[in-house]
Amino acid sequence: MGFWRELQRRRVFRMSGFYVVGAWLVIQVGDVFFPAWGLPETAVRFLILATILCFPIALVFSWTFDISTSGIVKTEPAVPGDTFDNSLKRTDFVVLAALLAIGAAIVFGSLQKIVEEVDDVVAAAEKIANSVAILPFVNLDTKPETGYFSDGVTEEILHKLSTLKALHVLSRTSSFAFRNSNEGPARISEILGVRYLLHGSVRRDNNFVRITARLIDDTGYQVWSETFDRELEGIFAIQSEIANTVARHIERQIVPPAELPAGRTTTNMAAYDAYLVGRSFLNARTIGYQDKAIAAFDKAIRLDENYAPPYAGLAMAVELDYGSNDRVAVRESAVIAAKTAIELDPELAEGHAALGLILLDDAISIGDSENEFERAERSLRRALDLDPTLTNAYNWLAITLTNQGRFEESNAVQMEGLLVDPLNPVLSVNRALKLKELGERERAEQLLLRLTYLPDAPGMAYLGLVNLYFDTGQFDKSLHWAKEGALLATVRLGYASALVAGRYENLGLTEDADYWVADAVEHEPQPAASFVYKAIQFQIRGDLSGLRAEIDKLSTALGADIDGLRGFLALVYAAANIYVENFDVGIAVLESALDLESLPKTLNHNAYGEWPSLHLLAHAYQQVGRDDEANVLLSRLHEQLNSYVVERNMDFAQLHHLRALNFGLRGDFDAAADAFEDAINAGWLRYIWVMNSPAWAETIADPRIARMLDDVKVELERQRAVVQQADAEHDFRAEIAAARSALGR
Repeated sequence: MGFWRELQRRRVFRMSGFYVVGAWLVIQVGDVFFPAWGLPETAVRFLILATILCFPIALVFSWTFDISTSGIVKTEPAVPGDTFDNSLKRTDFVVLAALLAIGAAIVFGSLQKIVEEVDDVVAAAEKIANSVAILPFVNLDTKPETGYFSDGVTEEILHKLSTLKALHVLSRTSSFAFRNSNEGPARISEILGVRYLLHGSVRRDNNFVRITARLIDDTGYQVWSETFDRELEGIFAIQSEIANTVARHIERQIVPPAELPAGRTTTNMAAYDAYLVGRSFLNARTIGYQDKAIAAFDKAIRLDENYAPPYAGLAMAVELDYGSNDRVAVRESAVIAAKTAIELDPELAEGHAALGLILLDDAISIGDSENEFERAERSLRRALDLDPTLTNAYNWLAITLTNQGRFEESNAVQMEGLLVDPLNPVLSVNRALKLKELGERERAEQLLLRLTYLPDAPGMAYLGLVNLYFDTGQFDKSLHWAKEGALLATVRLGYASALVAGRYENLGLTEDADYWVADAVEHEPQPAASFVYKAIQFQIRGDLSGLRAEIDKLSTALGADIDGLRGFLALVYAAANIYVENFDVGIAVLESALDLESLPKTLNHNAYGEWPSLHLLAHAYQQVGRDDEANVLLSRLHEQLNSYVVERNMDFAQLHHLRALNFGLRGDFDAAADAFEDAINAGWLRYIWVMNSPAWAETIADPRIARMLDDVKVELERQRAVVQQADAEHDFRAEIAAARSALGR
């Protein structure tokens, strides 16, 4: 008891209490303000680590010294009657200096880590000379719903400036990310890495428009400001005038761009208005945007058939309409629109980009029989030559190069696109996917997390994090971001609920999975969607009776059309039949839906769905005695999978997962175990799925693989407990019901 009384006398307990309270307050402040300041989530972790490491230092200080009215003094010994000189000696100063140095080193190290994290997340590159970002002009119209007009003015000025080769103009997505931000000019300039910001306002009144534009530098100093009052018919001249004036202030010796071609302007303001409406839907990519964009572009074309931009917008909207089942009709109408845009204005970047997208989709969907990849590349490069800020073209060009096996060039194009548009969600998600494939999971995570700190975070960033964490075996985090995404207005309700259901199912939380699958089906009751949601759930669970019931329902709903299934629905339907041992049906569907002559050559979005299906097809061949066909198919798949490990040094869980399955189906269980170990090291955690998959049955029976699965099961149980604890603390079902009610959904 003497020791405890001594601790009390030296006020160690009091110091501990003060320290804990103070540390808690510091952490709470950091937890609230770090996200608001754009600091990453890991910064809070480093702050917590610093407070923990400094705690022993505080205890040593409290035991050895007292803070009195005379300053810091050494604590007197507890010996009655003895006198003690409690002034500090030379050794005491050494001890204090050592404690201070250790504490400072810990704090400095934590701050340095935070700075490094911020550098990685914000990626505030050295500012390029003559770089400018055009922030969205404020809509001062009395009708707030006409914001598309002010956005259109902003974009036209942006495109106009982008034609000036002496300027480095950031693309739309990154600039528009700060529409509702309270950040100051210096902070926005730092995040975007630009020297100048152009912002302003637009007020439209009947046939008159007033545009106020202000150019400020990265310190907030106003370089130039001007107000333009014009009749609405002169809107194109105003945009050119603003662009040229800004250019002169950034680079004095810039040659003014040529006048716009006749096909890029219109005297029909209703046509221009309709075009801006269509472009606003195309940019937003909100639920059902394709139909709305197509209708607006069609209207603009009817009002002025010689106005080129609506044709390019129509081509993109039609081609991006993934809901269409008639690929031939879609392609024909998209090609006509793209070529018309180019005929009316041969230097319209959007027209060339649209044509490049069509050719790219042709090459992916029907094979590169006529060198569509090369033709797509030429169109997309032409688009970027004409407008370097056309971010979508960078993304499509990167995909085109990847499909041609030109991986380094594809990476370079992605990075070039991110330099122009560093906060573009499509480019960021695709870049994160490549980083994950290369085993650089932390960089992929940072690239996606920084998008979630934006004032209007894109739903694509949340979905990217859902997939990243799932693919790297962090199911609890994947579920967290699936829930966050479900609360967004930009994510389709049925799809959002299905994502949540899938995370619960893979964690073995079947009751929650059932609830969210039912919710997904309620919002998307179409037979195809309902089948996909339920069939995948029953496949993971190994519920064969449930699968048979869903197969019967879909067959009844589609009737004769069941024989013409294509795309992802066909793959799920075939897998369901193979699971319930309807091998002939599953084989026939897969042979019809997949191009067995030209297997997926790259890890594009098709390959991720097709490669597992091809292995399932090989398993089905084995079950019906078609061993020779199975062996040929498995050997071809092995060659492709192995090339990614050996030639491209890829290292991610799904790749090794497929390699392990491939070896197992070929009877090489030692090699399967090696590949399975690689998968686990890369974050593999699909325990429940493989335990119930007939294609994996022999592979997981191997003793070495069985032992590894036991270890995986332990980690899965740990994550399941984390999720259950989180659900006990937060009623997510009530939260999402309230959010949907507030959004009117």
